[in-house]
Parts: sequence; structure tokens; C-alpha cells
Amino acid sequence: MDPARHPFELGADAAEELASAVASLLPHADAAREDRLRSLAPVTEFLAGRYGRWACGWNWSVGEGDVDGGVVEVWCCSSDSVTTPEATAPLVVDSLLEWRGWLEDLAERFADLSPPRSTPAPSADHWYWERACTRLVTTVADRTQAESGWYGHCEQVLRWFLACNGIDEGQAQDIVRNAVGGRFGSWIAPDVPVVDAVSSRFAGGVGGIE
Repeated sequence: MDPARHPFELGADAAEELASAVASLLPHADAAREDRLRSLAPVTEFLAGRYGRWACGWNWSVGEGDVDGGVVEVWCCSSDSVTTPEATAPLVVDSLLEWRGWLEDLAERFADLSPPRSTPAPSADHWYWERACTRLVTTVADRTQAESGWYGHCEQVLRWFLACNGIDEGQAQDIVRNAVGGRFGSWIAPDVPVVDAVSSRFAGGVGGIE
């Protein structure tokens, strides 16, 4: 999900053109209420085809929306956000921009929090990994408002961070799963002792890579 691999700029004219293209793909409001996931599939497929897979998160809204536990505030859910094509299409564009902004924010945080590139990940001081985990967990909890299912995206962000530092997918999954281990729950932000425990286990997992 590295934004650098998928350059993206959307000026005013391009945003209007995109909204026009999206409008023709939007479902009727009744259809959106009946099947909120599949009714928006044509929009998601179009955005991903034009901009890359990163765009699939455009409607990952806060709380119990189309997908649980996201960060997008512009979009609520298909049952509430889909009205007329003219009103809904600009919301889709704004939601895409908000999601892109979040990914770019994460990329900057990853760069700031990563250990020196000259040091192999397992050899880096545990402090780097503990600090990164603590800051990323608290950031995701804040952006998702620790709503329903927020921890799913939190774990995903931690895996992305490990991938950014050269750790393969299987190892990253194991490290994050063992670190979090059911310690997070919906509708409650983790307190300091919980975050500290997760961060310590996270750092230990990276240090244990052979």
C-alpha cells in the first residue's frame, strides 16, 4: 500500500471528471440499502482499475459502515450515503481523497519510525520497534475513534509497517498476531499498560526473526 508506488493527484477539473464517471456506476438508493456491499462493487472496481488497489479502501468508514473499523469520515455507509447520483458522486471522490491522505500520512510515519536502513530488522534496537508499535496503535485508535472492529485495521497497519521494513508477509502476520493476541476490542481504546505490553511483544517478535 505504499503511496509512492502509485502517484496520485486530483485537481478540481479531474475531481469533477471523476465524479461524473462515478455517477453512472452508482446504485439506486433502494438497491444500496438492500445490498450495501455488492451494490458499490462497480464503483470500487472502477477506482481500483484507474488508480490501483489502494483505492479499494475509499469507503472504509469509521465504525459500522460498509466495512468495520476504518478511518474515512466523509462516507458513512451505502444505506445512508447513497442518495442521488449527483449528490453521492462527489462524496465518493471526497472519500477517496480522505483515504489517500491517510495512506500518505502513514507512509510519512513509517519513514519517521523505522530503524536505520543500514541495520537488519532483527538486529535493530528493540526501542525502535516498541516506539513504532506504540505510536501506530495510538494513532490508529484515534483515527478510527476505537469504534467497531478498529483493531482489524490497526493490525493491518502494523503488518504494513513491518513489510515496509523488509519483513515478509508470513513473518509479519505471526509477529502481529502474537503481539496483539486478542488484547484489543471494539468501542474501547487500549490503555497504556495494554499498549506497552503489545509493543513489547511486537519488538520481541521482530528481534526473534532468524
